[in-house]
Amino acid sequence: MYFLYPAFLFALLSLAIPVVIHLFNFRKYKKVYFSNVQFLKEVQEQQASRRNLKERLILASRLLALLFLILAFARPYIPGAQNANAGKQQVISVFVDNSYSMETLNREGSLLDEAKRRAKEITSAYNINDRFQLLTQDFEGKHQRLLSRDEFNDAVDAVKVSSQSRSLQQVISRQENLLQNQPGAAKSVFIISDFQKNRNDKPVKADSNIAVNLVQLKAGNLPNVAVDSIWLLGAVHRPGESEKLVVRLHNYATEKAEKIPLKILINGEQKALGSFSINARHVQNDTLSFSGLKPGWQSGEIQLQDNPVTFDNQFYFSFNVKEQMPVLLIDGGAPNPYLKAVFASDAFFAASRVTDGNVDYAALNSYPIVIISDIKTIATGLAQQLRTYVTKGGTLVVFPSADADLANYKSFLLALNAGYPEKLITQDVKVASINKQSAVFKNVFESFPQNPDLPSVKKYYQLSKSGSKQESLMNLATGEAFWEGYSSGKGNVYMCAVPLSEDFSNLPRHALFVPILFRMALLSGHDQPLFYTFGADENFEVPPVQTTEKQLLKLTKGNQSVIPDVRQQEGSTLLYVSDQLNEPGIYSLRKQDSTLATLALNDNRAESDMSYFTAADLEKILPNAKPLLTAGSGSLKSVVAESNFGTQLWKLCIILALIFLLAEILLIRFYKPDQQGVIQAG
Repeated sequence: MYFLYPAFLFALLSLAIPVVIHLFNFRKYKKVYFSNVQFLKEVQEQQASRRNLKERLILASRLLALLFLILAFARPYIPGAQNANAGKQQVISVFVDNSYSMETLNREGSLLDEAKRRAKEITSAYNINDRFQLLTQDFEGKHQRLLSRDEFNDAVDAVKVSSQSRSLQQVISRQENLLQNQPGAAKSVFIISDFQKNRNDKPVKADSNIAVNLVQLKAGNLPNVAVDSIWLLGAVHRPGESEKLVVRLHNYATEKAEKIPLKILINGEQKALGSFSINARHVQNDTLSFSGLKPGWQSGEIQLQDNPVTFDNQFYFSFNVKEQMPVLLIDGGAPNPYLKAVFASDAFFAASRVTDGNVDYAALNSYPIVIISDIKTIATGLAQQLRTYVTKGGTLVVFPSADADLANYKSFLLALNAGYPEKLITQDVKVASINKQSAVFKNVFESFPQNPDLPSVKKYYQLSKSGSKQESLMNLATGEAFWEGYSSGKGNVYMCAVPLSEDFSNLPRHALFVPILFRMALLSGHDQPLFYTFGADENFEVPPVQTTEKQLLKLTKGNQSVIPDVRQQEGSTLLYVSDQLNEPGIYSLRKQDSTLATLALNDNRAESDMSYFTAADLEKILPNAKPLLTAGSGSLKSVVAESNFGTQLWKLCIILALIFLLAEILLIRFYKPDQQGVIQAG
């Protein structure tokens, strides 16, 4: 047996006080004279022996009561696993999982309410001088300090549900960062969570000097269907045209979900309605169509009816419907009449033409598609800016010059992972085939003839085969490429083997020329993403925005307004909001009174899977952690105390002290040896 506060054992010297009082009980006796004491002698002897027995019993009761009272203050215990920490100041970090899944109900109410109660029970098992850290999914700065027990309880009461979702490794690393700055103290970590399976199930690295305790709150496996993601099939959105939205639905339950209602709202107006059935643990894509959109930013919301889990029943998105699509034409000095005629035929396209020496690099990213033609040598600066433009998602179409500098083109196109012109070949040949599976030709032809009229070629540049991720659009009868597409970064490069000149081919006047360029332009939309996700996207990228000290950018939603950290980079502006935003929905990016963009933010769907780790799973993930702490419907206080300090005996000592005090009172009140002696004498 050990003692938490052995210094109190010095109080055992006070046991001498009752003994001294007993030995030196100078009680004065009153003399009574009798004429004959013959009959009193035996009575007096019996009274003295009984009185001595009573006094000895009372003395023993007093000594034992005082002994156990002193032992109670010394806090005796039978040592447990953490005996080395006894007597030291304790520093305890408690993580309370406040993610969306903790809104689930059980017999105790919501899991979050139970987690708060368990956190308070844990701290009550420690001493008043110990210090505590409260950590939640939000990883707030105010939680990176140590609190007293009362401060900790107040902080726990203020915890609310959060949209954040951290992995176990992130949580433990965050807790260790604070605890490692407390030398000399005994350190412990508690994690109170439902331990969903969606979180990282890889083994967690934890400091072996810090005791890790897991408290799992139990909730039933609830059925849940959620919208995981969406995308629009059209890259460019035109006023009044039909839009097709693909919705990715995920059934996280072990049973089939029948007839889940789903509707799409655009700017608060219902645009589409559907009903879907999804097999258990299955993911499926469904397409909904809507139309009648006006120019401007569109605020979209997908709603589904799915109970009892409702936090993921809304999904927000936004996109821009443009009245016109800007197209940039770059040439070597003489405008190409064929390109000008193509984009003048449709008022939706707003073509701007510049020479290769007068390109506004700052505005380059505002063009979804850039077409270069008739440039003999591409300048280094232009080549660098075009590489950045394509990497960020732009579409570049290249028509070489009739007198192109092949070495210059090779250097430029190699940097874009695209094929380059190797040599000029003079030979009459026809285009033999087109790739109808390519996105450029997909859904272009209602029917395709067996012997189509395809472009004829008089001379062409032989394209290298060094380009990666290439897609052949049109091939010559010789088997060589006539027009190819390449993926580069987030964008695309389309390289043609001929200049736009009738000396090389009849492509500029061919019937396929206009629809091909239109399709490339319509596929080139590189607007901002339809949505962003809390915890997954650290910044928001928007087209370049110039600001001053008096012209700050703001993200607004209703009465909420946030000033993001703005950082400029080549071709775009990055917005950092840290943890300032925590509510999903549609936010407007404003500069003074003008709206520059609309951003949609959604919760992380990692919380949607309502299945949980078992004790065996957690043992594999955290092999050095203690066994799961469970208290059923009781309190964790005694469980934690026994786990950390062993079996506590101070309560037993208090009980024994009270028992012996009661025994003393009973002896004094009811044990009457004098009366017994008198009766016997009579």
